Amino acid sequence: MKSIFYLLAFFLGSPALVHSYATPAQERQERGAHQPAPKGNQGHIPPAPQRHNAPSGQEFRKEEERRDNGEVDRTPHVSHDHWYGHDAPNDSRYRVDRPFEHGHFEHFGPSYRYNVVRIDRGAHRFWFNGGFFFQIAPWDWALVSDWCWDCGENFVVYDDPDHPGWYLVYNTETGAYVHAQYMGG
Repeated sequence: MKSIFYLLAFFLGSPALVHSYATPAQERQERGAHQPAPKGNQGHIPPAPQRHNAPSGQEFRKEEERRDNGEVDRTPHVSHDHWYGHDAPNDSRYRVDRPFEHGHFEHFGPSYRYNVVRIDRGAHRFWFNGGFFFQIAPWDWALVSDWCWDCGENFVVYDDPDHPGWYLVYNTETGAYVHAQYMGG
């Protein structure tokens, strides 16, 4: 079918027609045929968040994004590759006695995308394709309880640079993220 299309475009003399067919196919191949294009963060996967440098005992203020209407968006999200709402590096809620108790999650970062295959809403746990198991921080659950976890939305996991033992689970559809701990795989 593809060769017939190219042959027709060649005889009609329309390079634009050939290019318009090839570009979407190339994009699907680059991101994987089963992965839809992200909608959050202006349509692309963000780079990893950077570590905050706040000395111990010093007050740390979360960055907040102002919308066009002047309202402040206080939800943790990524916009224009900037991670808004990330908690203070010295926040005691994220101190873990035994970080990485269940091992390090090795498949994180923008090159890996996951779908949720099972969720236990009562315990705030979910499993990604591949059998990777995470638990969301209790204080972050309210932010994501309305996410459509099992609707095929794509997720990217990032290592949390400020909180050893925690990961940031980024929703490519909404641009929001939450803290989660890796429970094994």
